[in-house]
Amino acid sequence: MRYFAVLVFALAPLMGHAQNWEDHQVFGASNATSTLRILSSTDTSFFAPIIDSFTAQRPDIEVQYIVTGTSNLDDVFRQDPDQFDVVISSAMDLQLKLANDGFAARLVGISHPEWAQWRDSLFAFTTEPAAIVINNAAFAGLPIPATRQDLIEVLRANSDTFLGKVGTYDVRQSGLGYLFATQDARASETFWRLMEVIGSLDTQLYCCSGDMIDDLMTGRILVAYNVLGSYAQAQADTADVLTVILPSDFPTTMMRSALVSKAAPQPALAEDFVKHLIRLQSDGSPQDFPLPSLGAFQDTTGRASISLEPALMTYLDALKRRTFIREWESAIIQDR
Repeated sequence: MRYFAVLVFALAPLMGHAQNWEDHQVFGASNATSTLRILSSTDTSFFAPIIDSFTAQRPDIEVQYIVTGTSNLDDVFRQDPDQFDVVISSAMDLQLKLANDGFAARLVGISHPEWAQWRDSLFAFTTEPAAIVINNAAFAGLPIPATRQDLIEVLRANSDTFLGKVGTYDVRQSGLGYLFATQDARASETFWRLMEVIGSLDTQLYCCSGDMIDDLMTGRILVAYNVLGSYAQAQADTADVLTVILPSDFPTTMMRSALVSKAAPQPALAEDFVKHLIRLQSDGSPQDFPLPSLGAFQDTTGRASISLEPALMTYLDALKRRTFIREWESAIIQDR
């Protein structure tokens, strides 16, 4: 579930974007001498323990934690990079382009694997898979899909059951959804066959994993494709309603990353927070760091399947993006 707190104080510089926030929470001292502003696509529930452990060490600061979708985050930060100190997103391609375009400060002296950073300016701190998530009640008596091809077959064989009951990202709105989709398409043609099948079932399109999972819990949808695995597992652990499936045919595993704005109002404090984040992902307890660490989901090379490398920005090219979206719409939006 998401939080919707209305905070009037200390928001004057941000009011121009206030209508876009999914959440805005303030942590730490009420009489703070310094304020750290974090712009993030990660739900507050996952980051609250991380921020609490940071402010416990710094009783003189407050942290404003601002949540929005991955695409909107990129747009807002590019417009006003001097309004934020730290930027955290699951959309690796957009984050890499921000760093490549000179929006990220270079941080020296951080011990971090080469494959999990980009030019000392972008730092990954989780590995998280894209998952198939199913409502258990709907699959009573049906085979549980282990691969994308299995999912295609069960959906085709039970189209009446799943008509209007399959969900996935709207890749036109979601930066993470677009990343997952383009990486899937690069890996296998099975992706396009699956898109055509779920498109024929009047698929429901979503901005974010949290909303898909909420609808899975209530039965509004029965299957969700490319859901963020960490969000889904958090719900599956607390209720016997969902099953989270990591497709065995090929993994799509992203790394959530953080950068310090080159125009940060509090650059030293921002750097301290990123160092704290990196330390927690390797040494913190599950209570302090409730997200999968860098080592949680890796391929045989010891890395996430989506790497921080220039090729990641290929599908951000305007022409390639238009072409991909057009093909995706042709497959997904049938007879609408």
